[in-house]
Amino acid sequence: MVRTVRILGTHGVPAAYGGFETAAENIALFLVDRGWRVVVYCQGTGTGPVVEDTWRGIERITIPQHREGWLGTSAFDLASIRHAIAFDDVHLTFGYNTGVFNILQRLKGIPNVINMDGMEWTRRRWGLAKQGILLANERCAGLFGNQLVADHPEIEKYLRTFNRARRVSMITYGAHAVTDAPTDPVLALGLEPGRYLTCICRPIPENSLLEIVTGYSAKPRGVKLVVLGNFTPETDDYHRQIVDAAGPEVVFPGAIYEPEVVQALRFHSLAYVHGHTVGGTNPSLVEAMAAGNPVIAHGNAYNRWVAGPAQRYFTDARSLSDQLDAILQKPDVLHQMHDAARARHAEEFTWEFVAGQYEAVIARLQAKRGTTGRAARRSARQTSAARGGTAPK
Repeated sequence: MVRTVRILGTHGVPAAYGGFETAAENIALFLVDRGWRVVVYCQGTGTGPVVEDTWRGIERITIPQHREGWLGTSAFDLASIRHAIAFDDVHLTFGYNTGVFNILQRLKGIPNVINMDGMEWTRRRWGLAKQGILLANERCAGLFGNQLVADHPEIEKYLRTFNRARRVSMITYGAHAVTDAPTDPVLALGLEPGRYLTCICRPIPENSLLEIVTGYSAKPRGVKLVVLGNFTPETDDYHRQIVDAAGPEVVFPGAIYEPEVVQALRFHSLAYVHGHTVGGTNPSLVEAMAAGNPVIAHGNAYNRWVAGPAQRYFTDARSLSDQLDAILQKPDVLHQMHDAARARHAEEFTWEFVAGQYEAVIARLQAKRGTTGRAARRSARQTSAARGGTAPK
C-alpha cells in the first residue's frame, strides 16, 4: 500500500514565498523519492474551480482565493482542511496561525503533525490584538495536533511547558550546501566577490538592523555591507532611521527574490551579519552557514545554538563594531569560522537529515493509525465480513 501524506499550511510548491514553502518543497521531494504519495495544498488567486495537477512527482491541489492578506490565508487554510479530511491520510501542517481550524482533523480522527513555528505571537510588530489571536491559535494547535514539531531546542522547551513532552519533537530547518556559484550576479550589483558582508532580513526592529548599520558605520571597514530588503524610508520611520545611520560603505540594493542571485551573493560574501532576536531556527542563518559564511549574530539563545560557539556574537551597535574589528582583517580567523559554519550545517541542517526526521514522525503516526484509526476499523469489518462473521463495531 502506498503511504500518503497531505501537506497543508503553506502557499504551495514550487517554493516562491518563504521558509515554510521551502521546507514543504524539500520534505515533499524527499518523501516522493522514498516512495510516498505526497499531496500539497496550494493557494491560488482569484476565483474558479479547484485545480489538481502534478509537479515533480508531487500532487498539487490548488484552491483559488480572491481575498488577500490574513483573511485570504485563513479562508484558504479552512478550505484546504475541509478538502483534506475527506481522505484517510496523515496531515503535515506548517504553522499555527489558524490553529483553531485543526479541530476538524481532531474530530475526524485524522493524525496531524504540526510545525509550531517560532513563537510568532511574541513579535511586537503584530500589535496586542493580533498577538492575542495568534496566541489563542497556538494553544488550539497544541491542543488539536497529534505531534508538535519545534524547530529549535528553545521552542521545544517552551512547547513542553504547555503540552506533554512525548507529543513534542525537535526538528530544525534545512538548507542545501552551496559549494559553487557564478560571480556575474555579484558583479552586476557593483560588488567585488569576497569584499562585502551580507545582511538579509525584514527591516523591522526585532531584527536589530538599526544596531547593525550603526555599528558597521562607526568607522571605515574597507569592505561593504550589503543589506537586502524592501525599504520605504519616505513612509516608514524605522526605515528612515536605518538609512540615515548608514555610512558610505553600506549598500541597499533592495529586495532580491531570485534564489540564484541570493545564493551567489551568499557564496561570495566575506561574512554574514544576522540580527534576529525572535523565533527558533532562522532559515536565513541556516542558508548562510550552508554557503560557508562566517557568522556575526545577535547573541541570543536561538542564534548561539544554531551557529555554534565558533562564530561571533553581538548585543548592540558597539559590540558589533568590536566584533568586526576583531575579524575583518584576520583571514585565518575568518577561515576558521568558515570551516565551523560548514561543519555545523553538515551536522544538523541538511535537508536529507531534516526531511528524514519528518518522515520518521509521519510514518509513526501512520503506523499507529493503521492499528487504531478509522481505516483500521473499516479493514477489520471487511475482514470479518469476508470470513462470514459478525463485523465488529
